[in-house]
Amino acid sequence: MCAVSALAQLNTDRITSIGRSALYFDDYVLSIQYFNQVIKIKPYLSEPYLLRAIAKTQLGDYRSAEMDCDKAIELNPFTPGAYYTRGYIRGRLERYKEAEKDITQALEFSPENKTYTLIRADIRIALKDYDGALDDISQMLKRDSHDARLHLEQGRIFWEQNDTAKAVQAFGNAIDEDPHNAMGWSARGMVYAHANETELAINDLSKAIELGSKWPGDYINRGLLHYKNHNYRGALADYDKAVEYGQDNYACYYNRGLLRHEVGDYNRAVEDYTKSIALHPTPEAYYQRGMVNLQLRQWEDARADFDTIIAGHPYFVPAYYLAAQACEKTGLKTQSRAYQKKAYEIEKNENNIRREQSQLQTDAKIAEAQDDDKDWRKEFSSQAAENLTDENGKHDNSLRGSVQNRRASVVNQPMFTISYYKKPDNLRRTSTYHPALEQYNRSHAHNSALKITCEEMPLNAEMISLHFGRIEALTRDINNKPNDPSLAEWHFERAIEFATVQDYSSAIEDVNNAVAAGVKSFLPYFCRAVWRYRRLEVERDANTFRLEYELIMRDLDYVIRICPDFSFAYYNKANMLCLQKDYEAAIRCYNEAIAIDNEMAEAYFNRGLTEIFIQKNKDGAASLSRAGELGIYQAYNLISRFK
Repeated sequence: MCAVSALAQLNTDRITSIGRSALYFDDYVLSIQYFNQVIKIKPYLSEPYLLRAIAKTQLGDYRSAEMDCDKAIELNPFTPGAYYTRGYIRGRLERYKEAEKDITQALEFSPENKTYTLIRADIRIALKDYDGALDDISQMLKRDSHDARLHLEQGRIFWEQNDTAKAVQAFGNAIDEDPHNAMGWSARGMVYAHANETELAINDLSKAIELGSKWPGDYINRGLLHYKNHNYRGALADYDKAVEYGQDNYACYYNRGLLRHEVGDYNRAVEDYTKSIALHPTPEAYYQRGMVNLQLRQWEDARADFDTIIAGHPYFVPAYYLAAQACEKTGLKTQSRAYQKKAYEIEKNENNIRREQSQLQTDAKIAEAQDDDKDWRKEFSSQAAENLTDENGKHDNSLRGSVQNRRASVVNQPMFTISYYKKPDNLRRTSTYHPALEQYNRSHAHNSALKITCEEMPLNAEMISLHFGRIEALTRDINNKPNDPSLAEWHFERAIEFATVQDYSSAIEDVNNAVAAGVKSFLPYFCRAVWRYRRLEVERDANTFRLEYELIMRDLDYVIRICPDFSFAYYNKANMLCLQKDYEAAIRCYNEAIAIDNEMAEAYFNRGLTEIFIQKNKDGAASLSRAGELGIYQAYNLISRFK
């Protein structure tokens, strides 16, 4: 079953709206299916090509996304989002000149868009056009001198230019504007580390870590500074943390291997060097592992390591002498003499090969910056691509982010809903069991049971096909058996299927029909409230907010009246009250949810944010602390920020 038959009766505006909903909720594979149908029906429309390009970009399908952008621009050359998306893609593909041209065109249509300007600054850095990048940042700083992110960008450019003094000043400005952001402290600490300002570097890196930095580079750099100060205990603790947060970072293992090597922990040093080599085979790691293998009398392994170095660096003389030593220890006299002879020949002809002479930098590796992907740290913004921005390029959505949207990361945990798919989270201790849902699952045998969750998984192609198939089967039953006693249940089942594929309008219509047909469970009312909120969140229609808000609250109040131990209804109602700035009432509802489930991490987290927002900092810190205990680790960072 494909999406065509299920969507055949819908107009293209409706299909586009459903696709945009799926895109908004990060269900990219599903959204592409909807945009495919619009393109098939109306191939002359520019918008579905752009929206499909956005989804493909989020999935990393850059080549195909670029072709969609080309088509969108061909059909409508006045859409800034299409140029922005194509420019972003071309930047990722390292076609920087073309990327700069596209982003510049996007800025012609939207000259004050901050996202576009930041991307162009990144592209200009890649082109080594530092003056152009600085000009971009300077223009934005004139409009908003208090944006810490812009000062960070400015400092990064100065750092690329090796202007340490200006980099320190810019990162200091970022810290002044936002002292609770770990990145400013981290960046300045890195500069101090390079300048051998050890104490200043340790202080800044420690502050970044105190603020919750999970970037392994902060631990690598501080560990290196402890190592230089002969504080081996502190260095080892930092390297252990670096490995914990950066299991794919070769420098974490390499540096820890150096430390273990120095203190005589040879076996574990070999393990670290081996992991470093597996992630990123460098001659330095082979050299150090070879040295440790000599200490462990693992002569053959040592010789193999030095042979690897010689293969890539044939003029590195020490490798020949060390390989000769390994051969000597195993009685291979002839081979040992051959290595020594080659080393002698290299040294004898030193003047002729000086320019090719290889030297290995075997010191500890300092973390230079975020990894390569993070250099494009302004992640692709689908909102900016759709041009859903205000005049300053900030995403305009009063619904998303709830009451504390002063910074993007300070947002409430989302609504609970009922879904087939739930993201795994082994840390959180919130109980998502309720007998009403258990009873429903027992009486409705599907391939997978329904679950209560606030973190749904995106669908893959197989899941999409499965749910469209269920929609078609339920539609046949509903149309062919209008008087069947199961009609109400069928409508609710189909509503869940529609919601799974992000068609919230159809889902709400089915719940309405289920209620009219006499559905006996309170679950449809709970789901309808959530789906109304999600539809409202996507459509961003301020004119219908009041009516929709009242309908949502009416459904939640009904659920609470019918099933007063359903904690998720209190929690969702509290989130809605936050939207209406009724914070005291919201806190009371979070309290009700917690009274039912005293391990509901999300309720503690949101209550903590709300308490802090109304200046009850002590209560807020206690609530966040409890949320952290129950598995929402971000709470600890927020506690530090709002001390």
